Amino acid sequence: MTQYADLLKPDNNQPARSIHLLESADFDGWFLAQSDAVRGIVTAHKFHAKPMEYAILPGGTGEDWTIVAGVAKKAALTSWCLAKLAESLPEGTYRLHEGIPGAAALGWLTAQYRFDRYRKDENPVGRRILLSRDIAHIDDSVRLAQAVALVRDLVNTPAADLGPAELEAATRQVADSFDAHVEVTRGDVLEQGYPMIHAVGKAADKAFAPRLIELTWGDPAAPRIAIVGKGICFDSGGLDIKPSSGMRLMKKDMGGAAHALALAQLIMGARLPVRLHLLIPAAENAIAGNAFRPGDILRSRRGLSVEIGNTDAEGRLVLGDALTRAGEEKPELLIDFATLTGAARVAVGPDLPALFANDDALAADMAAAGDAVDDPTWRLPLWDGYADMLKSDIADINNAGEGGFAGAITAALFLKRFVPDDTPWLHLDTFAWRPASKPGRPKGGEALGLRAAFRLLQQRYPRH
Repeated sequence: MTQYADLLKPDNNQPARSIHLLESADFDGWFLAQSDAVRGIVTAHKFHAKPMEYAILPGGTGEDWTIVAGVAKKAALTSWCLAKLAESLPEGTYRLHEGIPGAAALGWLTAQYRFDRYRKDENPVGRRILLSRDIAHIDDSVRLAQAVALVRDLVNTPAADLGPAELEAATRQVADSFDAHVEVTRGDVLEQGYPMIHAVGKAADKAFAPRLIELTWGDPAAPRIAIVGKGICFDSGGLDIKPSSGMRLMKKDMGGAAHALALAQLIMGARLPVRLHLLIPAAENAIAGNAFRPGDILRSRRGLSVEIGNTDAEGRLVLGDALTRAGEEKPELLIDFATLTGAARVAVGPDLPALFANDDALAADMAAAGDAVDDPTWRLPLWDGYADMLKSDIADINNAGEGGFAGAITAALFLKRFVPDDTPWLHLDTFAWRPASKPGRPKGGEALGLRAAFRLLQQRYPRH
């Protein structure tokens, strides 16, 4: 596991190599002011100070060298503008000539993330340490990087090693760090109290038995917020079985739970003045003789009857019971994360979580928070006109809309039926995966929407 606290340290004038930042608009003037030797090296590097470009420049001796790196704006560094350096520079200690990395500290840290649980690393990558004069914000950057790594680690772990029990263990590990309370419902109590969670997970082996994991933390008198995360540890599609291509990445179907747990870790680490209620409905959507079937009618914790139009629309079922439980405690804000629909990926692609909200001001605040921390979301309409697509002839609602239209919207409308009408609610349909690497963001499990939600909560519940 990457020790991020070792990679971002206070600048106490210890020896370090300097990184000079340069905007492309200033390149020509800077280039003309350099020596012939430097100009030759810069030309060989084809360096023109574009973002992510860099060159190593010689000093007076062979050991005395510095770096010049291109950025879009020196006065407003983005999260990822130093990530390429952190991936590529030789092992060692560095400082920005300009002094404070700001938001760019996150990319420096996350660029050095490694998931090496299953790999014998015969050539370990050296550490690249960044010094910062912004000492007050070092811990904040480290906590963000740790939360991103938690999402990545959980999503990257194969389902054989990360079932509901392991998801429970991960929750308990986070809880123990902050003296939080964990309660787990399983077995007969789950079947009676949370019938949709039980139905989705009952076909799995006993070692992967379904459960509802709840964590509570904070002053009971503080404003209550609820965070819910879809914890389908593997999704075969059930009896409406997925093709092999669709099943290949289903170890990541608990990505919503990973985001929710990481957000809880950030909330507790920052000691936000809230009463936190984290809920993770954890199950494996497996195939067996007792699996729930297309056409079955399920009872829900809320009392609504649900006709199963498709067993592969299971995430909304477990979330329905968990959202009902969250609403019973009357939170003033409810947020859920879920790897819920392929339709959301078709609509907005892999990088943008589809955002749904029942409150326009809340949605606008979330969008602004995401833009501020380079973690954008994109709002889709919670269009009640499509609710008829979820009608059932014999039950209160169907879990899968007919016709294939507006799949992300109808899924959100299904969830809306389990959210109290007077509770502000955000639903993030996130991919939790990066199909191709970018600086600071390797291929694999990824936190998408996590930092946006945390910034929103920091703004709504500031520490005084």
